[in-house]
Amino acid sequence: MANNYRVAVIAGDGIGHEVMPEGVAAMERAARAYGFELSWDEFDWSCERYAKTGRMMPEDGLEQLRPYDAVYLGAVGHPDVPDHVSLWGLLIPLRRGFHQYVNLRPVRLLAGVQSPLRDRAPGDIDFYVVRENNEGEYSEIGGRLYQDSEFEMAMQQSVFTRRGCDRIMRFAFDLARKRKKHVTSATKSNGIIHTMPYWDERFAAVARDYPDVRTDQYHIDILTAHFVRHPDWFDVVVGSNLFGDILSDLGPAVVGSIGIAPSGNINPERQYPSMFEPVHGSAPDIAGRGIANPIGQIWSGAMMLAHFGETAAAEAVERAIAEVLAEGGVRTPDLGGNAGTKDLGAAITAAIR
Repeated sequence: MANNYRVAVIAGDGIGHEVMPEGVAAMERAARAYGFELSWDEFDWSCERYAKTGRMMPEDGLEQLRPYDAVYLGAVGHPDVPDHVSLWGLLIPLRRGFHQYVNLRPVRLLAGVQSPLRDRAPGDIDFYVVRENNEGEYSEIGGRLYQDSEFEMAMQQSVFTRRGCDRIMRFAFDLARKRKKHVTSATKSNGIIHTMPYWDERFAAVARDYPDVRTDQYHIDILTAHFVRHPDWFDVVVGSNLFGDILSDLGPAVVGSIGIAPSGNINPERQYPSMFEPVHGSAPDIAGRGIANPIGQIWSGAMMLAHFGETAAAEAVERAIAEVLAEGGVRTPDLGGNAGTKDLGAAITAAIR
């Protein structure tokens, strides 16, 4: 009997409504080709819902999503809703409530995509950013005092736990063992006196359990420079919530377009649903024009299939993306072409076999 995976679909805002149908169509094609089934349920959780109800999602939102195998997300954000409201009203509750402590983002230069970096060819850049997704700098501990006075102040505290550091680092080392056996740690222990030296200590402790894996660590400032000057140095890069967030946007930029970048918010123990989403955001400047690049959504779907254990199907989707890009005939404006979202989505879906 074929496996049947239940997926909660949240198109969200902006171009999420345009790229999501292309992602679903591609996943359906892969499911038919590789003998499994996908059941989709749509949820209208978004900034539009917030404007109507005052909430990005219902109070029992997590309970509604708990039975699903995964969440497939489009994009979240609208100019009329402050970013911290939309983020803390939907994405962060899902990431934390479902213990999605790994944010995984592949960075790969594909044929047919022009990198802004000189003399970089397909295959030169191929690494993962592994971002700690539940604690670190993005804590809720802090507050503001004496608002609207000359004594006004704001305080935000970072939280680094041994459990949180060790589990994200072990995930990175385990991933590296399947690849080129090299892990790079992002730090800033020369300037951040407590949390970053602790991060370094835990990295060294975890690394001792992986003697076959080579390690490096760089301060975040020079590491961003190395991403641009020497992206071929990297295999798996692990960072805290803030540093991982920055690096995992810079990575796709150096390989040509944030529009193709996928990500997974993963609960490795599979006790809760994981969530898969493109990196690009809601892009209100082009929303409604039908020109958004659907590759980030489709590639995120491939990551979802891999998480399900449908490895062959996931690889087929990634091959289809690579083939269509290499052919160069169908490309959206961010890639230098004039094709629409549906055109590129259909070309990739047709190439899945």
